[in-house]
Amino acid sequence: MFNLRRLAYYIILFVFTYLIFIYPFEVLNNLLYKEPVFKISSVFFTSIFYTLIIFFFKTSNKSFWLKPLIYEGMGIGFISFWIVNIGLIIDFFTLNSDSLVIGKFCILSIFIIVFFSLINARFIKLKKIEISSNKIKKRIKLIFISDTHLGSNSKKHLEKIYLKIKDLDFDILLIGGDFIDSSNFDLKDLDILKDIRKPILFVSGNHEFYLKDHQKKFRELEEFGFKFLDNKSYIYKNINFIGISDRETIKTQKKIAKNLIQADIFNLVLIHKPSLWNLIDDNVDLMLSGHTHNGQIFPFNFLVKLQFKHIYGVYKRFDSMLYVSSGSGCWGPKMRFGTKNEIVEIFIRKNE
Repeated sequence: MFNLRRLAYYIILFVFTYLIFIYPFEVLNNLLYKEPVFKISSVFFTSIFYTLIIFFFKTSNKSFWLKPLIYEGMGIGFISFWIVNIGLIIDFFTLNSDSLVIGKFCILSIFIIVFFSLINARFIKLKKIEISSNKIKKRIKLIFISDTHLGSNSKKHLEKIYLKIKDLDFDILLIGGDFIDSSNFDLKDLDILKDIRKPILFVSGNHEFYLKDHQKKFRELEEFGFKFLDNKSYIYKNINFIGISDRETIKTQKKIAKNLIQADIFNLVLIHKPSLWNLIDDNVDLMLSGHTHNGQIFPFNFLVKLQFKHIYGVYKRFDSMLYVSSGSGCWGPKMRFGTKNEIVEIFIRKNE
């Protein structure tokens, strides 16, 4: 049976490949050498990258040369896309403009922003949030990380996170999904987390369900001290930790949350995507989410905002609070521009 949705997907992917991998460099050729932006060779080169992208994502092949070509290529291409378009606009609306100068300025801007983005993505900052509530009997400190994307990111990235949190005095480590995004990631590399000796509560993100035998992986995580909150709750120091699976429909997620919420204690919902908050903000005290990466590379955050109303930071409504993290790692290109990797320290104390 002819599948229109699948056809549309491949057409969109082909157009995306052209716009990110080919088009920016054709615009630069236009500005520098007055060559046409689109020609027959554009289809040929787009087809090559298109085939490589499909091969990369449809197979388990993550070779040392193909992975950076696809991932970093996407980042460089996206940055180049909006810079060269700015150059085209300046060239079009400026009288007696020098296209050669504009082209060289675009190249310099791309080089500087890409270099900064690659360096910026290597660092992880600590973000502190303080919350007070009448439902809290004793002060508690939580560490929240999300979107580490182990597999896309190496064991060394996990070690950076561990070194950041190992000396922090906290009660529980919360992991908000997309912890692992590759079936090739060796779970033995999580051994370092055994030294934390604190409860580790974990919920699934969308990327966990792309893994082969993901249910088996979830069970194996328990060997490293993880407690998998798959539509379950966990009570600790008068806080009701509610974990909701990313695989459920939002209607089912709302039903699960409502069933697990307890009226007389502090209810904290841990869920990968922030979409649920508007549906439960009259019952939940705090919700922690990730997924958005805050766009990761500016100005992609404007596109993310079209899908998610809450993409980064603290949001408050009634007596409820939502925090959406920018994530502790990068997906795809190891690049960040206008955003940062973060680990969130959350202090919850009794309202005086």
